Amino acid sequence: MRASNDDRERVAQILHNALSEGRITVQELEERLDTVYAAKTLDDLKPPIADLPGVTPGTAVEAAPSHEVDKRIGGVPGSQASIAVMSGASRKGNWVVPPSHTSFAFWGGVDFDLRDARFAERHSTITAVAIMGGIEIVVPDDIVVDVNGIGFMGAFETEDRGPVAAAPPPGAPVLKVTGFAFWGAVTVIRKPRKRQLEN
Repeated sequence: MRASNDDRERVAQILHNALSEGRITVQELEERLDTVYAAKTLDDLKPPIADLPGVTPGTAVEAAPSHEVDKRIGGVPGSQASIAVMSGASRKGNWVVPPSHTSFAFWGGVDFDLRDARFAERHSTITAVAIMGGIEIVVPDDIVVDVNGIGFMGAFETEDRGPVAAAPPPGAPVLKVTGFAFWGAVTVIRKPRKRQLEN
């Protein structure tokens, strides 16, 4: 069966998670992503994740569609910026993430919790800049997250907390987090959905 963009993104997310857990190196990630994005069939997507613990390649590649994810795409976009200068700012609860959002923290902090948020479009980008401040972005484990930022005398990182899913379902929203941290930190945290913790 031919692989779709959603299939490739789902497997790419598994590899990004493996990097954050220290299971593969940056070089291995790049090599495996080349294979993933060049994949033409679902079978082509299995080798890059075959040696990762806790991942069943067949299940990860051929995950059943989730209708719930579709409900989280659409709506009137919220604010395109969050700014904290010697102060704090937060975005939580039921709000619509715009296609492009800029977050800036200078001697302050910005907190995002996207576990109850919706997305205006399937692809969104948060540009996070922390200068002697901190930005924390909590995302649910059923979306694709691509973190690609620079930490200069600071940290730009991603981590998993709790029993998160190995891969999001097909058709999941895709969130790209980019930017840089200087004497500060930008942290993207994957967590289970609140309802999963309550069940």
